[in-house]
Amino acid sequence: MKLTITGSAMTTCVGLDKASSFASFCAGISGRKPLQFFPAEHFNVRFAYEIADGPDRTLRASELLAKAVADAIADAALIPEPGRCAVLVGTGLRELRSLELSWTEGRSMTVDQLHFENALNSALGIALPVITVCNACAASNFTLALAEDFIRDNAYDCLIVAGCDTITESMFGLLDRVNPLHPDEVRPFDRDRKGVLMGDGAAAVVLETPAHAAARGARALAVLAGVGTSCDANHETAPDVDGISRAVGNAYERAGIGAADVHFIMAHGTGTSLNDKTEAVALRAALGDAQLRATPLSAIKSMTGHTSGASGLIGVVTAIESLRTGQVPPTARFSHPMEEAADLDIIHGEARTLPEARIAQVDAFGFGGVNAVAILEKSE
Repeated sequence: MKLTITGSAMTTCVGLDKASSFASFCAGISGRKPLQFFPAEHFNVRFAYEIADGPDRTLRASELLAKAVADAIADAALIPEPGRCAVLVGTGLRELRSLELSWTEGRSMTVDQLHFENALNSALGIALPVITVCNACAASNFTLALAEDFIRDNAYDCLIVAGCDTITESMFGLLDRVNPLHPDEVRPFDRDRKGVLMGDGAAAVVLETPAHAAARGARALAVLAGVGTSCDANHETAPDVDGISRAVGNAYERAGIGAADVHFIMAHGTGTSLNDKTEAVALRAALGDAQLRATPLSAIKSMTGHTSGASGLIGVVTAIESLRTGQVPPTARFSHPMEEAADLDIIHGEARTLPEARIAQVDAFGFGGVNAVAILEKSE
């Protein structure tokens, strides 16, 4: 079922709104900076992709989420109708940082603040159901698939789908220990990549049935043509080629397209040795050698870091802007392709002008083999 996207928003480490984030992406600007919220001397890695929005505090994830949702609603000129509209949120870590601050510094918070509903409804001034999905780094794209199902089943006429995550000290420390090397930046698909660094971010889109959007005279930013999913459960953390390939194939089937119809790919591209290799091999299996070589690919985690559950939807909002403007951001700090990507058309150096692009693919893959691939179409 194709759905109309009437509003979108994002906040990243390189821009506090959609316009500034996308402009920074197209300029190849990286948000990497010295670690600001945790004592750097506790870690091997001293950099992250944090949003510099003041001191560390509780409920930052809820704040970023509320801003993204409010901005997307405003962008859609939508007045949400209680009973026919809801918010779906994809996240990996939710308010874990708030818990850390409560445990380690005695910051005040209550259990109910772990749920996003109170913060969102307070910020919006509307009582809407809020459904939260924690599907690791594929969470927000997976939530898009749930939105398709809800609207198809006539549960809602429109949905605000969002994703958010902030860096937590425990997850930062975990990655610091498991990275075999100590990365100082994220370099997807590059021969010299060393691993992943985390980032803060939030994004949101408004999805409506075409009839609902038309009835209220809403502007269409793009079309969500279909979302393919898989959960291969092959390994706790390691990605699986077959699982990713199935998600890509399922996305094409649900969108009613073939691999040759895709004009560019927003890759998952985490900058880790195994993830980048697996994604490249899986895309080759799904698209075929010739088609993959002919399809431009961009990896914006080179500028945002890994924004966990928000990353898929940040890619979706970026792809929407690329379809609208004809500009696809480059992969920053890319210079020497890894062996598996040696013949891929990885956009780098500067943004690629693709005025005829009409269909985009956005990849999101998470721990546990949870995979979600979104297909977007340019609006007429």
